[in-house]
Amino acid sequence: MRVMKWSMIALAVSASVSQFAVASSQEESKGFFEDQSLNVLSRALYMNRDWKNNDSDEQSYREEAGLGVRATYESGFTQGTVGVGVDAFAFGSARFDGSAGRAGNGLFAQDSDGDLEHTQSKAGGAVKFRLSDTVLKYGNQVVASPVFSTDDSRLLPEVATGTLITSKEIKGLELSAGRFTSLSSQTGMGRDSINGRDSATGIRNPGLTSANIAGATYQFTDNFVAGVAASDVEDYFKKKYINLNYTLPINEDQSLNFDFNGYDSEDQGRKLSGDIDNRIWSLAAAYAIGAHKFTVAHQRSTGDTGYLYGVDGNGTIFLANSIQYSDFNNEDERSWQARYDLNMKTYGVPGLSFMTRYVRGDNITVGDDTDNKEHELDFETKYVMQSGPAKDLSFRVRSAFYRGSDGVGRDNNDFRFIVEYPLSIL
Repeated sequence: MRVMKWSMIALAVSASVSQFAVASSQEESKGFFEDQSLNVLSRALYMNRDWKNNDSDEQSYREEAGLGVRATYESGFTQGTVGVGVDAFAFGSARFDGSAGRAGNGLFAQDSDGDLEHTQSKAGGAVKFRLSDTVLKYGNQVVASPVFSTDDSRLLPEVATGTLITSKEIKGLELSAGRFTSLSSQTGMGRDSINGRDSATGIRNPGLTSANIAGATYQFTDNFVAGVAASDVEDYFKKKYINLNYTLPINEDQSLNFDFNGYDSEDQGRKLSGDIDNRIWSLAAAYAIGAHKFTVAHQRSTGDTGYLYGVDGNGTIFLANSIQYSDFNNEDERSWQARYDLNMKTYGVPGLSFMTRYVRGDNITVGDDTDNKEHELDFETKYVMQSGPAKDLSFRVRSAFYRGSDGVGRDNNDFRFIVEYPLSIL
């Protein structure tokens, strides 16, 4: 499940607009080595899930801990009309704790005997070309499209293989198109490891066949951005997506933000994920005043099935009520959220933040029963070192308490402790 990703498009476009200049990016290229970078991110993660009121034949407790280290190299582009560059990565993870009897949180793969792997590693790369402000990249890459998004919620991220074109030729407008033919899971070291039994339908599928995607975002004003995207995942489904994000400044210390996200999905071809017929949307309103932010959100699912994702990346759910454990995306589900964020910088403790939220869903259809419910309460605390040799070292605690009707979800307490340290070498 995903932490909320709503407003990502707005943030990305705002950042890119601020970097536009009269000259194109390629004209300002300093060179292959001159613009290169090498970054290393270390992430230690402890995670347990404790299910309540389980049947005796179901696993009731999962606990794993480990360290993931990822090195990412990005070259600059060669000078000239068409710039050429390469990106490369090397990922590795090591298990601290966990056993076959407590496995299943998605930190490590299991071997043929059911035991968790002690270490895992994978590496890859991509070649890239730039003409003016348009970049074509082919190879292994992480992707953050609302209709095809690689997940990074455990030790190592998913990695897609394919081609992606991103163009920023017009100020404020970003266009993208791509085709991906394989997807490596967070615990899978091979290129095609997103497969197995679908968690929503119970149907076993062969993994990603191919996914064609396209998208556009446009910054209409400093405060309003809109985006659309579409995907065609061969023999699975087609999706269309829309995002509208508007911020209303009140004064220097206060603002209102409105964020709308919506998907329309339908099955196609061999229907490898079963029948899919869904429309789902969310609307979130956030009021920020000083160190405080108050958010309310409503999300609604309609159609003959719930919203489905996974074979197109386990991050492909840009909805307000997709939170730590549940996504609240079942058939006919209606859900409401109340959230509070606190930034302690205002109170003299920079780097320390708190968050809590509560989401309740009802009207869920399971078979002939249309009166199913679920709810989740989350707490999160994070601290980031602000200076010294450990600057940017962060500590994060996440807790989720989930309860659902029979057939909707298993009652569960989800706890995670995350330590991250980013290091820039070049």
